[in-house]
Amino acid sequence: MKPDRAERSADAIRELIVTGRLTPGQRLSEQSVSESLDVSRNTLREAFRILVHEGLLVRRPNAGVAVATPTLADIVDIYRVRRLIEVPVLAAGDPAHPGARAMRDAVDAALAARLGGDWRDIAAANMRFHSGIVALAGSPRLDRVHANLSAELRLSFGLLGENGAFFDGFVDRNAGLLRRFLAGDADGAAADLDRYLEDSERMLQAIVDDAGAGDAADTVSQ
Repeated sequence: MKPDRAERSADAIRELIVTGRLTPGQRLSEQSVSESLDVSRNTLREAFRILVHEGLLVRRPNAGVAVATPTLADIVDIYRVRRLIEVPVLAAGDPAHPGARAMRDAVDAALAARLGGDWRDIAAANMRFHSGIVALAGSPRLDRVHANLSAELRLSFGLLGENGAFFDGFVDRNAGLLRRFLAGDADGAAADLDRYLEDSERMLQAIVDDAGAGDAADTVSQ
């Protein structure tokens, strides 16, 4: 078994999480996943081990492996790390860097997705926008850290169910932030991003908290 094959398999599963094709709590069948990735069970188990270590998958006693379900504490920590990474990177960013092109492409994709009414496409474009911000640092290691963080964040978004309204307002905020950055006001754009992340965290916490309260009420009433 080659470690790089296991890592590629982990990357493929991570991408399924980022794109929303794997959802929080979903059980993963070794047979079906190994067949879809065309890898051996041993390779897949190593990929699972990598993703369990990253917090994207969990092992359940007598139930195998499942996609992790983020808690409110996880969300707080995810956004803490996002602010530590994204805000200073944007403040020091160069509008001529290729990362800025990725940001522009993501804004265009989000606007098109909003016209189509598909919030999952809007969410995916939003995540590419933030990956573009991190790319401004020109650090492959930081890109890898943010890729894992994005997967965890996508799991948090999976807790929203069909509540696509969460993303709608951030399409315009991304566009405004990008205009300010491209105009040469990186510090102002970074300040906007800091407020943006605070608002996003607060909204996501409220939605997930309400969902948890609803689940608890349903359990009590049964």
